[in-house]
Amino acid sequence: MATDYCKSGKVRIHDVAVKPSYLVMEGEIVVVKKNGFNFTFKVKHLIERRVSAVLAAPCYEDLTPAEELNKFKDWFVGKAGVEYRDKGDGRPTKRDRREIDDFKDNYFDDDYSDDDLE
Repeated sequence: MATDYCKSGKVRIHDVAVKPSYLVMEGEIVVVKKNGFNFTFKVKHLIERRVSAVLAAPCYEDLTPAEELNKFKDWFVGKAGVEYRDKGDGRPTKRDRREIDDFKDNYFDDDYSDDDLE
């Protein structure tokens, strides 16, 4: 997902869209556009390899303004109903899961475009 966001220009450092291979430095401010909202993070420490979200949390600081966070939280309240499958359908197959994921990605990406922010 991160690669797709970088390639589509939704990840910016110093107001410049970055490539997926960009090497961030400590102290840099990263701005991410997701679902029409702007999230801002500051890199505090670099990590040598991939780690869980719990271990990565102390390595960045969330600088997203409170008004943007409130707007984001208000947008999600009551938006998603409970997901269910009809009785007897069983677990989704791999193909079913891919179709569900594609549907969700298209639904949430199309709701807000980058033009809505400007």
